Order: sequence, then structure tokens, then C-alpha cells
Amino acid sequence: MLEIRDETFEGTFPFAPRYGRVNGVLLHFVDEGQGEPVVLLHGDPTWGYLYRRFIPPLSRRYRCVVPDHMGMGKSEVPPEPYPYRLRHHIANVEALLLSLDLHAVTLVLHDWGGPVGLGFAMRHPERVKRLVLMNTWAFAPWPGGPLPRLLELIRSPRGERFVLERNGYVEPALKGTTHRPERLSESVMAAYLAPFPILDSRRALLCWSRDIPVDEADPSYPDMRRIEQALPIFTSIPVLLVWGMRDPVLPEPVLRRWQRVYPHAVTCEIADASHFLQEDAPEAIVHAILEFLAAPL
Repeated sequence: MLEIRDETFEGTFPFAPRYGRVNGVLLHFVDEGQGEPVVLLHGDPTWGYLYRRFIPPLSRRYRCVVPDHMGMGKSEVPPEPYPYRLRHHIANVEALLLSLDLHAVTLVLHDWGGPVGLGFAMRHPERVKRLVLMNTWAFAPWPGGPLPRLLELIRSPRGERFVLERNGYVEPALKGTTHRPERLSESVMAAYLAPFPILDSRRALLCWSRDIPVDEADPSYPDMRRIEQALPIFTSIPVLLVWGMRDPVLPEPVLRRWQRVYPHAVTCEIADASHFLQEDAPEAIVHAILEFLAAPL
């Protein structure tokens, strides 16, 4: 939300706000440091704040670009009606990264950031140098087993009231899939909730969950299938898999599936982390990413 453009959240997010207008929507992004670009994409229901502890150490050696998807974080909420489909998020990220003319990109992808980032990558493989995949997926249908109860609720007829009127999604999602929820202090949770103060600002939260393709009739199923079919394009570039092993949303079998897709990948399993592993083990993840980036190709 533009109203929080200059908000630093008690100094925990001190990065200068930058904006680019893409496809009629003003997208916010962080752009810190110099060198080879490292693009970090969040998923649902978070925003770039998820990477607040990644940006300072990574930007000492690399250029860190951290966009907020439309309707999330400090990005603009598009005018109604808007479907917020996977293809729209891919088009937005594509337009932003092309406008920045980024090459030799390392994509760091989490949750919905995986399909979005890989959707960009399959269109522009010549611009992608490395992949870092963290508790994400790019498979149709949904590979994580039965959908978590919270996602089922959001996809039910009661979901609109729960998400839009009661603002009931962000806090239970974060606390329920973080191994150490006590680290989510009141100020941290306030920062995650800040972009969603009113009903209309919560539309993206509702649409992300409802856009997960679980069968062929779902609108984003063909797009997800195309991304899955394109995954072999990246078998010749370095891949790092970083996985919170206590994730109930995308559990260990999904990691093993990624390992079959990319048998050459380096894997970093974090035993005491859940889905939002950035909150559980930021130092360990940053260390793994820096080692990966420094390794000879």
C-alpha cells in the first residue's frame, strides 16, 4: 500500500522504496547493492518484509532486488475487478525485471514466488544464471497432498468473509507454519499486516489461495502445467534447494520431487524450520545462499 511507502517498521525494513509502473499497476521493489543481481520473490500471504534479514548481508556483494507482488506489501492495489491469476503475476514480474534490464540473475523463490519466478525464467532462460528454491512448487496438480484446512476454508464460500471482512488469514498462516512462532513479535506481525488494513486491500490474499490449481478445471492449471513442462530447461544451471523440513504445506515429498527434477542440485535441509523458513532460520539460509553464489560454475 502506498500509504506505508516510507514506513520502516521500527527500523526493521530500512530500505529505500522504489517503484515501477507495469501493466497499469505501480509495483514496489527494494533495490540494494551492486554486482550480479539476486531477485528474491515472496509468496502468499507475505511481502518483501519476509526477506528483511537477507537483504543486508546479500547486498554487500550482490544487487538485491525484492519486489512486492501487486496488491501486497508496498505495491499498489489494482482497481476492481481484478482476478490476480498466476499469469498476471508472471507478467508483472517479467515487465519489472525487463525494465531493470537484469542479466545473469539468481532467482530466490519461495511459496507462490516459485511458479511466478519460474514463469518468468521459462520465458527468458538466457537471463537466469542460478535458481534457489525454498519450500515452493511448480507442479500441476497441487503436489502437497490435501490442502491445509486454512486454505480449504479460504477456497470455500465462507472464505471471502474470513479473509476480506475478518482479516483472518495472515496471522494464523504465519504463526501456524513457522516452527518458532514466538519469533513473530507483535511488531513483526504488525509489519506483515500493515498492507492489509481494509477490506479492499485484502483481495490478493483471497485470490492467491483460490488460484492454486488442484485440478484441470482450475483457471491457472494450464499455466502451471506449462511451467512444470519447462523445468528441464534449467538442468544445466546451478540449483540450490533450501527446505524447512517441518513444513505441513509443502512437506518433504515435494522436496524429493524437486531432487528428481534437478538431480544435480545442492540441497540444504533445515530440520527445525517450517514453511516460512525465512523467519525460522534466516542466518543459516543466507549462509547457504552465499556459499552457493560463491561456488565456481
